[in-house]
Amino acid sequence: MITVLAVHFAVAAVAPFLFRRLGRNAFFALAAVPAGSFVWLLLQHGAVYSYAGSTAVTLPWIPDLRLELAFRMDALAWVMSLLVLGVGALVLVYCARYFKDKDSHLGGFGAQLLAFAGAMFGLVTADDLLLMFIFWELTTVLSYLLIGYARTRLSARRSALQALVVTTAGGLAMLVGLIMLGSTAGTYRISTILQMAPELVTGPAAAAVAAAVVLVLVGAITKSALVPFHFWLPGAMAAPTPVSAYLHAAAMVKAGIYLVARLAPGFAETAYWLPLVLALGLATMLVGGYRALRQTDIKLILAYGTVSQLGFLTMVVGLGKPDAALAGLALLLAHGLFKATLFLVVGIIDHQAGTRDIRKLSGVYRSSRALAVVAAIGAASMAGVPPLAGFVAKESVFEAFVHQAGTGPWGLVILVGLVLGSILTFAYSARFMWGAFAVKSGVPATRFKAVKPAFLAAPAVLSLLTLLYGMWPAPVDAWIQPYAALFAGHAEAGGVDPDAAGHLALWHGFTPALGLTAITFALGLAMFYGRNAVSRAQALVPGWIDGDRSYQRTIGALDDVAVWVTGRTQRGSLFFYLAVILTVAFVLPLTAMLLANKPLPGGLYFIDPGSPLQLVAGAGIVIGALAAVRANKRFLAVLMVSVTGYGIALMFALQGAPDLALTQMLVETIILVAFVLAMRSLPAELRDRTGGKYRVTRVIIGAAFGLTMVFVAIYALSSRVATPVSLEFPRLAYEGGGGLNVVNVTLVDIRAWDTFGEISVLALAATGVASLIFVRGRGDRIGPSSSVAEGTVGRRTHQPAHTRDNAALALSRRFAASTRDAWLVAGRTMAPERRSIIFEVVTRLIFHSMIVFSIYLLLAGHNLPGGGFAGGLTAGLALTIRYLAGGRFELREATPVSAGALLGIGLATAAASGVAPLLLGGQVFQSAVIELWLPVFGDIKFVTSTIFDIGVYIVVVGLALDVLRSLGAEIDEHFEEQPAAEPAEPSDDREADGVPAETTAKGSA
Repeated sequence: MITVLAVHFAVAAVAPFLFRRLGRNAFFALAAVPAGSFVWLLLQHGAVYSYAGSTAVTLPWIPDLRLELAFRMDALAWVMSLLVLGVGALVLVYCARYFKDKDSHLGGFGAQLLAFAGAMFGLVTADDLLLMFIFWELTTVLSYLLIGYARTRLSARRSALQALVVTTAGGLAMLVGLIMLGSTAGTYRISTILQMAPELVTGPAAAAVAAAVVLVLVGAITKSALVPFHFWLPGAMAAPTPVSAYLHAAAMVKAGIYLVARLAPGFAETAYWLPLVLALGLATMLVGGYRALRQTDIKLILAYGTVSQLGFLTMVVGLGKPDAALAGLALLLAHGLFKATLFLVVGIIDHQAGTRDIRKLSGVYRSSRALAVVAAIGAASMAGVPPLAGFVAKESVFEAFVHQAGTGPWGLVILVGLVLGSILTFAYSARFMWGAFAVKSGVPATRFKAVKPAFLAAPAVLSLLTLLYGMWPAPVDAWIQPYAALFAGHAEAGGVDPDAAGHLALWHGFTPALGLTAITFALGLAMFYGRNAVSRAQALVPGWIDGDRSYQRTIGALDDVAVWVTGRTQRGSLFFYLAVILTVAFVLPLTAMLLANKPLPGGLYFIDPGSPLQLVAGAGIVIGALAAVRANKRFLAVLMVSVTGYGIALMFALQGAPDLALTQMLVETIILVAFVLAMRSLPAELRDRTGGKYRVTRVIIGAAFGLTMVFVAIYALSSRVATPVSLEFPRLAYEGGGGLNVVNVTLVDIRAWDTFGEISVLALAATGVASLIFVRGRGDRIGPSSSVAEGTVGRRTHQPAHTRDNAALALSRRFAASTRDAWLVAGRTMAPERRSIIFEVVTRLIFHSMIVFSIYLLLAGHNLPGGGFAGGLTAGLALTIRYLAGGRFELREATPVSAGALLGIGLATAAASGVAPLLLGGQVFQSAVIELWLPVFGDIKFVTSTIFDIGVYIVVVGLALDVLRSLGAEIDEHFEEQPAAEPAEPSDDREADGVPAETTAKGSA
């Protein structure tokens, strides 16, 4: 089973390449996959129908979450797989002649259709609730893509989105029910849960089980388009006809029916099962049949007919009796055959005639008698005419509900409703044949192209199987009997003969069921011949009684509410946003603490007696925070915020956490640089910083938030009842991670998954910053601006454009020549007033040392303070210093590798270090300690998690470089390209803020 799934998804992945080479004939290659799987399925018949009754395959997936790849093939799964794989192969063959080579996106369409077949096979064979849900949602997503194939048509996009919204909403409810059911049972294995069902239904958790079953049924109801969610299925007819034939006749909409059939043996006797299944099933059958008689599009006739039949199927498979189970699966197979046949016939008519409107179609029977015969077989089976599959199945259904009618008045009501629905089915089946093929007076004969045998092959095979099934139902009966036997226990408990399932047969004699069939035919013919009167009666029904309109009104109301809420919350006021966030963040915890009414823990102190310097650090943090609040210049405010950060770093150092102190100091420094670079584009003054009518409110919110967080931390630390897991970290770090630095080993080994997620976020953040600054590309190639002249980088000049271009070219040549002799040649790339000779000299002295020190931190971090993060920050600071000393051209020379490439290389290195152990039989991110002796170096102890740390180092360097190029070099270039300002008195707000102009000027940072 796993191999079948793997082949489906693997071939789907390469399908676009097949279509590029083979064109539409690639559909034949794709059809070989479900066809081969169908042959494999037939070969599994002996194993499935042996004494064991099933075959199973289980692979561990996520043991800690009790997730496993568990698949089981029993009678129900085998019958469903026949439909999924067999019809899937025929539909793909049909696609090879339905589409043209010039049709766009065939590769993606074929891949999605094949992947859908694989997802449906996985859904019906999954023996784990959560695994089944994964395949359930895969079918939802793939159906969305397939329905929206004609992406340029608004109707297709709208219908695809509607189907996605409805089925996803039901799927979410179903997920809650599945989790409730699995948690109550103590297992997510479906076969085990069904074995435990009698105890679950009658045990102390019966109410929770009943609620879980209702939520699961919601998912089935939305998936199988039952009232009140039936409207999405007719809308999905915007999809190409092969999609309708497969998804909406044989596969996707059957997923809900399958789920009902799967759970019925165990949970049909829960409190709300029968009311939901029978009431909604009957309502859907009647509504769908009624709506089908109003349609003039033959595809919509079939669509509403499918809605009706899905309600019919839900009633039968959900009844929970052996005879109903036999009849339900028989009808499910018959429906898949005749409805797929009819949809494929509609596709041929639309393809050859160019219309599906029964008001325009006339005389198609005369143009293609073979097509009409194939359609007649399908329509007759849908109407329940002997000797076809539909008749055999419907006779069994009538027989089951005749027995049910004897159990009480509601049973008789259901039987009457069932007969009414069958009458409507006969009527719209006749309407379909008349509308598609009959000669209509006053309507000119439809021009109809000849149908090639290859195009007709798929529906012809399906119609032949429909006929064969009706004439010889014994094999189908043998396939279904093991499933019907699952209800034998319920039959015995209710005093019913366990063999009451009966058997499928073409002739049962003169029975009440046969009489109901005769009534169905007579009244169905009467409705068809009185179609004009029926149409006039339907015209009297108000137009507002429509599920689709109700959905649109609901979505419109949600949109209106969203607009109203957005208008009152998204005001563009930073104060309002922060006030809401911080108020919620302190009100909820404060309320919880007050309700708990617990005393403060003992042993509290304000200053650690062993470290009085904490008072100095704390005072610095408080002073920095107050100064940041009172500052009226941007740079001063940021500088004061950094003072608080350096104070916290000192706190870490005093508490014996050198790794945290080092990292905090480096992060604070590089953030300060980033802020300063970004603020060059903002006004220096902070106007109305502390004024305004909300000043007191701000103070109250800020103070309340801070105090609440202090007490939250105190209560949280004192509420621990279990032994902290961190106590084992030193031992785990040394024995498992091979290092003495607990912090670094935790990051790269014990919690490597967390770290990998964090560096992925860093890469995304860097990309976000770059996308906000750059319009095209990442600015990896920093060349001279058009306003750059020799020795005047950073100046705004009035030179003509051609003069500036020539000067820029000359400058770049001189710079390239100069770099062969020296580095940091700011004298040749920056205007003299923008240079700082002292800063250049210091940069020459410390740049290389900082790079070497960063590598030392990287390599020594496993046993000493440091690591890839600290090392990468140090290297980033070295690049920052070089940029500030030499400007954007120097930055380009210092980093010939692009920031994007560094981020990608870093992530790839970290990911490779996690995947490599799998190839050696280990686990993801598992570390190995390698001890060896090397000449000169001596004994070496190398831990493979260092490779992961190298990836972290590279990502952090890439992040720093991206920030420098975005907030530094790119803004420099924007300033250079701005027209020169009018001469004015020289002033520099940065000097007033206390920042040397030499190092923060617009040309260099």
